[in-house]
Amino acid sequence: MNAPWKPGAPGGRDAFAAYICDDAALDVLRPVVIEMGWQPEKCNKGGLRNAVQSLSISASPNILMVDLSESGDPLSDINALAEVCEPGTVVIAVGQVNDVRLYRDLVASGIHDYLLKPLSPAQVRDALVNAQAVFAAPKQHDANTAKRHISTAVIGTRGGVGASTIATSLAWLFSADEKMPTALLDLDVHFGTGALALDLEPGRGLTDAIENPGRIDGLFIERAMIRANDNLAILSAEAPMNSPLMTDGAAFVQLEEEFRQAFEMTVIDLPRNMLINFPHLLADVNVVLVVAEMTLASARDTIRILSWLKTNAAHTQAIVVANKVQSGVAEISKSDFEASIERKIAFTVPYDVKAATNAAKLGQTFADANRTTKAGAAIRDVAKSIMGVGEGETIDDKAKPKSSLLGKIDLKGMLSKKPKPADKARETA
Repeated sequence: MNAPWKPGAPGGRDAFAAYICDDAALDVLRPVVIEMGWQPEKCNKGGLRNAVQSLSISASPNILMVDLSESGDPLSDINALAEVCEPGTVVIAVGQVNDVRLYRDLVASGIHDYLLKPLSPAQVRDALVNAQAVFAAPKQHDANTAKRHISTAVIGTRGGVGASTIATSLAWLFSADEKMPTALLDLDVHFGTGALALDLEPGRGLTDAIENPGRIDGLFIERAMIRANDNLAILSAEAPMNSPLMTDGAAFVQLEEEFRQAFEMTVIDLPRNMLINFPHLLADVNVVLVVAEMTLASARDTIRILSWLKTNAAHTQAIVVANKVQSGVAEISKSDFEASIERKIAFTVPYDVKAATNAAKLGQTFADANRTTKAGAAIRDVAKSIMGVGEGETIDDKAKPKSSLLGKIDLKGMLSKKPKPADKARETA
């Protein structure tokens, strides 16, 4: 639809509205609308002409369903509707005329879909899900105008260290604060929380890509990704637990390639087991965030992951981020941890359970919900450092930490009868 954009429309547009002629169709529609998370009050009695009259004085919704049953000239009335709808409105028509020519004419005029009465819940649900996918698709960007593309992989050394929290926060900061077109790819196919952290339904985009990698192209990306804001689109999944991950990883690589064409930033929430199964995932990644906690097990696995990166992805810049850090109660001190991994911790994110709870209650990313906290500020610092990589800067966290006299004595005690925790982690690795 192509009417002039009404002032304030982007922020004031409803997600959905319907104008339906008969009560029977409304009775089928309303439960599905509630299931989609929309307001059933937006299902209005009245057909296409009522829609035109109403939308001439108010912003059109993102998805609009109109009934053509009482329309004598549907094509003419659809053109009148186009004059009052903002660009980007996805329109689904409902009618009782089973005519292929009418369907083709309606689609040619800009209608997304045409549903034949009597309506069924499954029919309505499928139409609304497809319409939502089209609306949620990332915007097209001219490849010639894209200034850069930065791909960042976030890897947690252990389950529960908060890698997904940091990944979703970074993606949100890039898109909302830096206004950069950003893709978030959550590769925890069965238990991913990327969509959950953004209060979104993950859809079937990622599972469809894995099942049919040959379908992945620019159009697939448009339809499969779910939009979180004007600049952020996410590809996530909640695959059934009885469906094992059967892929050679070709779909993931193809997705990354399409992201480079459509976005300026890519954030990949990368489970550590993916490094073992699909090492080629990091072939074109610029930055790898290794998210750790101050424990013996995390120190061991940080050593192992950094060693793997040095051998298999030497082109990436690795940044170690200590998350959920509690002063005075850590299993390993910061100095011992750094001595163990032979690298400085680039960023420290303090533990803040109240901030995490606040983000969950608001249905927002951690960084967005907690901008004034120390933890939120630390994540913003991480985002700025990644932006610096895009400008050609190098993250200087590869130098060995300076050791005090006490530290030297501790390191010399590696051969003693009771090794230090940091040394034990290194020996295990």
